[in-house]
Amino acid sequence: MDAVIWHDLECGSYAQDLALWLELAAAQGSPVLDVGAGTGRVALPLARAGHEVVALDLDADLLRELELRAAGLPIQTVLADARDFQLRGRSFALCVVPMQTIQLFGGPDGRAAFLGRAVEHLRPGGMLAIAITQDLEEFEWHDGDDGPLPDVLERDGAVYFSQPTAVRRRGRTYVLERVRETVHPSGRRDRHEDRVALDNLSAGRLLEEGVRAGLHALGTRPISPTAEHVGSDVVIFRV
Repeated sequence: MDAVIWHDLECGSYAQDLALWLELAAAQGSPVLDVGAGTGRVALPLARAGHEVVALDLDADLLRELELRAAGLPIQTVLADARDFQLRGRSFALCVVPMQTIQLFGGPDGRAAFLGRAVEHLRPGGMLAIAITQDLEEFEWHDGDDGPLPDVLERDGAVYFSQPTAVRRRGRTYVLERVRETVHPSGRRDRHEDRVALDNLSAGRLLEEGVRAGLHALGTRPISPTAEHVGSDVVIFRV
């Protein structure tokens, strides 16, 4: 359950992009493939709006939680790597890749592998929409500094804190650093560091990669930043 808690804490409250995914789904129809679905932050609103959704993720714990939350909704979960999935007999009107998931694919080869999978699974006229974050601002936080507040979640008497501590440029990636701390009902405190590397990726470069994969570039749509989250751009293609 730790994976579910940290995913909900650090990603689950983000809603700034939901209107765009719902708009695209309303225009394109079903079914929708949600890549990097997690516990259903995007898949659940799409299904509640009447869309059939296939939720793909690499984490079995997150998908099991999504299945519990999706009871009665038209959501199918698929445990697979987005770079090599194969859903025989399935094609999609829309594929969405929220929350900078594509920047976790390990560089251009990983992105090319995913784009090939997406082309194979989209219907003629189908759409692919991918969220990225560009030009992250580097920072380093220390105890007592002003800066980003921790994300906080209480569950079953325990309190979970996730404090962003740094963004560092490392070659072709940005490394996002956090300190995760759990305060248990007994008062015991557990603390550990977490790091995630995101590929440094521009919208222009992703548009070029999509065209090389056989997609037609439709441009980008901005998603404004919030007090808790940086802004992003959604790069859109059509088959």
